[in-house]
Amino acid sequence: MRIGSGTYARLSASEGIMDNPELPFDLEIFRRSAIDGISLSDSALMTAESAELYFISTMQAIEQEKAGRMAAEGEAFLKENASKEGVITTASGLQYKVERIGDGPRPTATDKVKVHYKGRLTDGTVFDSSYQRGEPLTFNLNQVIKGWTEGVQLMPVGSKFTFYVPYTLGYGERGAGNVIPPYATLIFTIELLDIER
Repeated sequence: MRIGSGTYARLSASEGIMDNPELPFDLEIFRRSAIDGISLSDSALMTAESAELYFISTMQAIEQEKAGRMAAEGEAFLKENASKEGVITTASGLQYKVERIGDGPRPTATDKVKVHYKGRLTDGTVFDSSYQRGEPLTFNLNQVIKGWTEGVQLMPVGSKFTFYVPYTLGYGERGAGNVIPPYATLIFTIELLDIER
């Protein structure tokens, strides 16, 4: 089945087909097919609706494959990381390493805390950092991802921990925006500066 040039233009504009490196697309093959398609009868061409459904199903298959790969990479990372010196794994699967232990009180899940942090993916990509912004973050501990709610409660004020957060305790199967992919295992270095009660 060939996609007509009008359909291609509509899909290209609405779905970003030309800019998507994940989509197996060869512009020259498409150009030749479009030219060949001009001489075909309407019944031999793919309708706009069929082309759109084909494109959507192709993109969904690509995203599912990427998600499966991300989940498997995260599981492998956590398995290897669990055997490293100083890394502790909780019952939920959260892993942490104490970088510095403070002597202040520990927060509860309903406390408001002030932290400095850096978040990164397992490949080292930094996706957020209060250090880079030059300003700590204050938030209610029960209004963040589960990995933070659980992990920060382990920290006395003045501590610095590194947390290794499985996707089930992070942003799950949806990810977060364009910076955290679905099924991503996350690494956070967190300094607990204060509890605001």
